[in-house]
Amino acid sequence: MEIGEFREVTEGDCSDLYVVDTGMFGTSDYGAAYIIDDERPAIVDSGIGTNHEYILEALEGIGIGPEGLEVIAVSHIHLDHAGGAGFLADACPNADVYIPEVGADHLIDPDRLVEGTKAAVGDQWEFYTEPKPVPEDRLTGIEDGDVVALGEHELHVHAAPGHAPHHSVFEEPTNDAVFVADAAGLWVDSREEIMETSPPSQFDFDRCLEDVDTVIDIDPDVLLYAHFGPREVGDRTEEALEEYKRVLTEWVEAVEAKRGELEDDEAVVEYFADRPKMADVWGERKAREERAMNTRGVLGYLDWRDR
Repeated sequence: MEIGEFREVTEGDCSDLYVVDTGMFGTSDYGAAYIIDDERPAIVDSGIGTNHEYILEALEGIGIGPEGLEVIAVSHIHLDHAGGAGFLADACPNADVYIPEVGADHLIDPDRLVEGTKAAVGDQWEFYTEPKPVPEDRLTGIEDGDVVALGEHELHVHAAPGHAPHHSVFEEPTNDAVFVADAAGLWVDSREEIMETSPPSQFDFDRCLEDVDTVIDIDPDVLLYAHFGPREVGDRTEEALEEYKRVLTEWVEAVEAKRGELEDDEAVVEYFADRPKMADVWGERKAREERAMNTRGVLGYLDWRDR
């Protein structure tokens, strides 16, 4: 997809569902937001806030418009998923923001969230914009087991705290799909390859594997990746997700082994940054910074595990 483009999701038996390329980090095929056209129209995840106009333009193109939107469902508070929530709430006066309860306060007062994001993403912060606070009376906290009713479609909330304690995935039974957020890795459709995601500072490898099992148990026909796009897996759900568990395990083991060899964490980060993947898809800079960030996340996990 091109930056700013939106299209109907036709994978599997999906209906009333659209995907928008938000142009995250200045590259296409990296950041997606989804729109569900129903009695209570919904957006799932909101991007980093930069270029949130692409989502508003998609709402207009679909025929919903800003005033028609009622639900902004955010999988977790990391700004690549929640950074646009305040801007969209401001532009869409009839929409409430649904966010895992454990992270809701960070959208009301995002100062600490911004500080943590700057520490995690480093130079990539230049692609972000300062998030707009969400008014408290526009927030609805959600927890594991909750259901957000939209009409024919529903969002069933499943806690998936391995990526971060405030992280959830949304099952959508009518479409036999799951909005996996960061629970199932990064899907690179053009290469049909799955990539690890392990950012600081709360990445928990063991719980990430449990989160993958959560999605396996749901057994969806379609995986809807925030990074990036719909993926029809059909009867190969378990096979596809076990492949991600293998990729993530090998990644953590590789970082741990390199730390043992080099005995210097910055050297470990540089080692992997100098060997980026997907530079031909995301560009050299984004690929390097993605690799460095994920390395720092694993190193932090290893420190926590060994304490």
